[in-house]
Amino acid sequence: MPSAFVTGGSGFVGGRLVERLVRDGWSVAALARSDRAADSVRTRGAEPVRGDLSDASALASGMAGADVCFHAAAKVEDFGPWREFVAGNVEGTRNVLRACRAAGVARAVHVSTEAALMHGQPLVHADETYPLAFRSPAPYSRSKALAEMVVLEESRDGLEAMIVRPRFVWGRGDTTLLPLLVEGTRSGRFRWVGGGRQLTSTTHVDNTVEGLLAAASQGRGGRAYFVTDGDPVVFREFVGDLISTQGVTPPNGSVPTTVARALAVAGEAAWKVLPLRGAPPLTRFASWVASQECTLDDHRARAELGYAPVTSREQGMRELRDAVG
Repeated sequence: MPSAFVTGGSGFVGGRLVERLVRDGWSVAALARSDRAADSVRTRGAEPVRGDLSDASALASGMAGADVCFHAAAKVEDFGPWREFVAGNVEGTRNVLRACRAAGVARAVHVSTEAALMHGQPLVHADETYPLAFRSPAPYSRSKALAEMVVLEESRDGLEAMIVRPRFVWGRGDTTLLPLLVEGTRSGRFRWVGGGRQLTSTTHVDNTVEGLLAAASQGRGGRAYFVTDGDPVVFREFVGDLISTQGVTPPNGSVPTTVARALAVAGEAAWKVLPLRGAPPLTRFASWVASQECTLDDHRARAELGYAPVTSREQGMRELRDAVG
């Protein structure tokens, strides 16, 4: 029986990954930093290992005897103190991969994102040769770019570490993005930025997991792989369909891109200098995602990993609708 250690196993992607591994006959241990996270991974069929990404003993304990480590834990936010992004995304990744080498884990798969390339520009048919955004003004983008560099540095001495980059992960079980879209629509705050007619790639959570497993089996150390649902779609049409699956009518209102970006820059500046709680209503990263083309070429994953989507957009939308009904 193959064995895996998973970080982020109580999250959206990590949780679905744990379910798939258990269903496929793997023995799975998953890092859990709270009682709630431990209960979540236990319910999915994994053995919880209490600790966090800074806990070397927990990492060592969880990885003992593992064939593969899947690193899905991350600080996935578009605003906040830089030190927190470094601790969670950069140093956390370093800790995981060094623990892999110490424990003799042969292969590690790091869950990344196209955001590692973003510094305010569109991504048009981008492939894995596109440069990382080490100087991005968005802390999430910059920290994920640095995390990928850590993966490349640590893929050595018996450890083959590789990177999988899904885009716009969606599907049943999403407790973050889709609820925000629905709440923003119901409250009347949601606006399409620049009309929302740009193209975007997407990756259903099942296809994300398929890419992770394909990388674990066939991936090459030090390589990055985009995985997507296939051909890109119009952002407004796709997000509108997502919102509709929840029995909510998509919004019609729009705001010019220049206005949205100005509001985002001003909001971030205010939140940095004033004692304001939470995050600005609009960040630069969010304005990029909502207004710019992001189309990705996943040919490398298809050619080297044998990757192919297992869930179509139609199937994924139907599953979301059925979950509501």
